[in-house]
Formats: sequence, C-alpha cells, structure tokens
Amino acid sequence: MVLLENDSFLTELTRLFQRCRTSGSVVITLKKYDGRTKPVPKKGHTESFEPADNKCLLRASDGKKKISTVVSTKEVIKFQMAYSNLLRAHMDGLKKKDKKSKSKKTKATQ
Repeated sequence: MVLLENDSFLTELTRLFQRCRTSGSVVITLKKYDGRTKPVPKKGHTESFEPADNKCLLRASDGKKKISTVVSTKEVIKFQMAYSNLLRAHMDGLKKKDKKSKSKKTKATQ
C-alpha cells in the first residue's frame, strides 16, 4: 500500500476510476486514524496514547493497486470539496436497479 499526499491521492484515484470505467470496481474506505503504526496489545503493557489531532485515513483499491492518504483536520474542507467533485464526475457508470424484480417480489409475498 502506498501512502500518498492528498493531491497525488486524488490524481491516482482519478486514474483508478478511469481504469475501471468499463469493467471492475473501486473500493474506498474511510476510518479514523490516530497515528499508530503498530497494533494495540491485548494484555499486559498498555500505554496511554493521546493523538495530537484527529485525522482520517482514506484507502482506495481496484483489486490490483492500493493507495492511501491521511487527511488532517486543517485540510479536511479543501480535500472534501475536491473529493466530492471527483466522485460526482466518475459516478456515471453505475447500474440502475431492475424495477421488474422488485414488483415480482412484492407479488410473491402477497
């Protein structure tokens, strides 16, 4: 997994979307990131760790290539605006639901 800067993450994410436009999918995950690189031990020595500020970890993968970035609280607004514009631009290849299958299910249950 490659940890990128925010701007380079968005450009690589654009490339992932373009590569998977005809077939395939892109999986994006978002979670709170406290800066730890090692897992917390289950028993025994537990040290209190207080992060300086809240951060978000974003990961994207197409099954072959994985990219990630860490967004700090100072950069959230700028990153969120660029990220939402990118998602809007590449969400045109979604499949529509079958309305026929929904009506068949309701008739079968009645």
